[in-house]
Order: sequence, then structure tokens, then C-alpha cells
Amino acid sequence: MSKNAAEIWIVDDDPALRWVMDEALREAGYAVQLYASAEEVRQALALQRPAVLVTDVRLPGESGFELLQALRLEHPKLPVIVVTAHADLESAVTAYQGGAFEYLPKPFDLDELTALVHRALQAQLPQAAAKTEAEGEELIGEAPAMQQVFRAIGRLTRSHLTALITGESGTGKELVARALHRHSPRARQPFIALNTAAIPAELLESELFGHERGAFTGANSRRLGRFEQAHGGTLFLDEIGDMSQALQTRLLRVLAEGEFYRVGGHEAVKVDVRILAATHQDLEARVEEGGFREDLFHRLNVVHVHMPALRERREDIPLLLEHFLNAAARELNVAGKRLTSEAVKTLSGQPWPGNVRELKNLCRRLMLMAPGRIIHPSDLEGVLEPGRGKREESGDWRAALRAWVDGELASGRDDLLSKALPEFEKILLDAALARSGGKRQEAAKLLGWGRNTLTRKLKDLEI
Repeated sequence: MSKNAAEIWIVDDDPALRWVMDEALREAGYAVQLYASAEEVRQALALQRPAVLVTDVRLPGESGFELLQALRLEHPKLPVIVVTAHADLESAVTAYQGGAFEYLPKPFDLDELTALVHRALQAQLPQAAAKTEAEGEELIGEAPAMQQVFRAIGRLTRSHLTALITGESGTGKELVARALHRHSPRARQPFIALNTAAIPAELLESELFGHERGAFTGANSRRLGRFEQAHGGTLFLDEIGDMSQALQTRLLRVLAEGEFYRVGGHEAVKVDVRILAATHQDLEARVEEGGFREDLFHRLNVVHVHMPALRERREDIPLLLEHFLNAAARELNVAGKRLTSEAVKTLSGQPWPGNVRELKNLCRRLMLMAPGRIIHPSDLEGVLEPGRGKREESGDWRAALRAWVDGELASGRDDLLSKALPEFEKILLDAALARSGGKRQEAAKLLGWGRNTLTRKLKDLEI
């Protein structure tokens, strides 16, 4: 170890975990100091300061969050990594609001800890935080893909930046938008949501920008559009990819100039609105095809938040099932029910094309239709389409791949391997990690890879 090795302090009351983290960071070339309580750290800080501090949340006496708050005042430039056993959005929020450089949910991979320490040494990024509970619904998840979402929300708190939220239908994109609004400087101002795909194109212009009296047949009075309703707050435009080219042009002007004209109006209306947009489409592909304005895409895509499909976070399904069953019991005012482990396993293996929305609706049906308080696999037959998962997952993948290749070639596409191979590896990694419960070593064994190969693939594929 170099004499100039960066010094990392670890604060944890678990001696076994301290030892493991100590070994991993020393092996990576860092100098390490170990502490069992916040009080010990406070005393040590009177004499010296580490390069990075790693602290558990639950400590004897002063908690990790309380220590973090004190450090923000006394040592504001010290990067702090918070380790928490509660890998939910609230923990992420608390960590970021306290000024943490990053938070690390247990159980964590030691390579991930080392990488975070390295990042903390490289730069101290401005931090922020967010949590959400919108209209009785919550963002729930412990899967790595959801932790990325929580981190993105946390970093955007107190921000006015435009954001583009992508993901399949039913993944919870509006919940992300509401979270971004609730923890922004605009939180006390209106949050207006509009599904642009649900409104006929000929009415959408008036819906967005309002109209003057007499602007068209039936316009008997002035009407304020969603932009004026959201003044000072946030306007969430869902399914933005379905917007017509003409309206895209008008939206671009509002984003660029902060003003617009009502339909039939002659005076510019100035507004201060933060735009959050969402889509299930590949907007970059739509730009290439000429269906979406490139300049508008770049205006919207200042920050990108991607909501994973449910099949990409299968380890969250048991947690979601429990949450939605309890919510359905309250909503329907009936006694609660619970799933057997076999029933949970059956549901965890389903394809869930409708994502979290589909799973939520299934829980409502189970609450009404399952005969007993305990839900067995046999009770699922009446609420799941028979053989749905088997039909969709047992097809000849070679034939499907050949059909895809033929279609791409017929469309004049080239360089197919560079496009298909990363997606193929992502599917393999997702399936192996889901089967292993997120354990990398076991997943690597399932794929026939070494652990280092799997770690490199996860990094290269940004999983």
C-alpha cells in the first residue's frame, strides 16, 4: 500500500461487516480506519479527516443519518457513502437530503463498494434527494434497476430541469414524475398530468394552450389550457411520442421562449412551467424515422430516467404482491389475504406484459375471487390466463430471431450483430440474476462465465 493511499473511514457496529469492508478496500489499495459508533468518528475528526467516510445507518447512540447531518455542517466537502438495510426510496431520499455522496443498500457487492469509493474520490457531485407517495401509490423496489431510479430521483430533487421518463406501459412513469415534482422547488405549486395519446389530435391543442371565446364552434367562453393551469408548477405530458408534428413545433416554442398563444388568441401568454415528459416509445428511433422533432427530443431529454419492466426486476414481485394485496384489502374493505410461497413463485415466473399495472389489477381480482384467506397456486387458475406464461416463453426462439433478422435486412438495416448481441447478453444476464436472487457469483456460474467476466459485462451493458 502506498504511503499516499487515500484514507477511508468505515463506521459500523457489526465487527464482521467492518472486517469484510476493511479487507476489500485494503485489497483495492486504500488505507482504512474502523469505527464502531458515530461518537468515535466525531472524536477522530477533531484531529484528522478521511478522504471518504462509509457509515451504516443503524449505529449505537447517534445514527448514521444524524452523523451525516452533522458532517454536512462541520465538514461539508467530505464525501459520505451511507449503507442501509432498507433499500427503498425513503432511505435514498433521507441519504440524499442529508447530503450523502451515494447510498448503498444491503446486501451489497464488495466490488460495488470499492467502485463507489473510487467515484467519491474522483469527484464530489452536487447531491439532492426525493421520495414519493402519490395519491396512495408508492414507488416500491429493492432490485438494482429500481435503485437506479431512486438515485436519479434523489439527484434531481430541488431541480427545475426538464426530464424524459421512458419505460413500457404500466411501469409507473407517472409516479416518477410526481416524485420529481413533490421534491422540487415547485412542490407547493400545481402538478398537472395529461395523457396526450388519450385526447384526439384536433382537441389536444386547445387542451394544452386553451382557447379564446369564439375560436371555434362551441367555444362559448375563454378556457385556460394545461400550461396556464400548471403555471409555477409542473406539467407532465404522458405518451409524448404520439404528439403530432404541428403540436411538437408549438411545444418546442414554449420550451424555448416560455410563451404561447391560446387558440384564436392574439396576445402571447407567458408561463413558468417545468416539463416532465414520458413515453413507451423509442424516441431516438422516432427521430430517425422523421416522426419526432430532433430539436424537441433534445429539449426534453435533458435528464433521462428509465423505469424498468417488471420482468427486469422479478426479485421485487413478492414485495409488490404483498403491498398490492394489502392495498386491495383496504380499498375493497375486506379481510386481508396472503399468498403461499408456491403461489408467489408461480406469479414471479409470469411474463407480466402489463408490468406493475397488470400485477396490481391481479391482486384486486385475487382479493375478490380467491376463496380463502390463504391463496394457493390452484387459486390462480381463475385469474391468470391458462398457460399464458408457458405459451409466450416456450416458443422457438431461433425462429423468432430469424424472423427479426429477416425483417431488419428487408428494412435495409446493417450492422445487426452490434445491435443484437448486447440485447442477447442483457437477456441472459437478467434471467441468470433473477434465478440467483441477484447473487453475482451464482449467476456467473449459471452462464458459464467467471465472476470478473460477469462484472465487466454488467458494467459494459450498463446493467
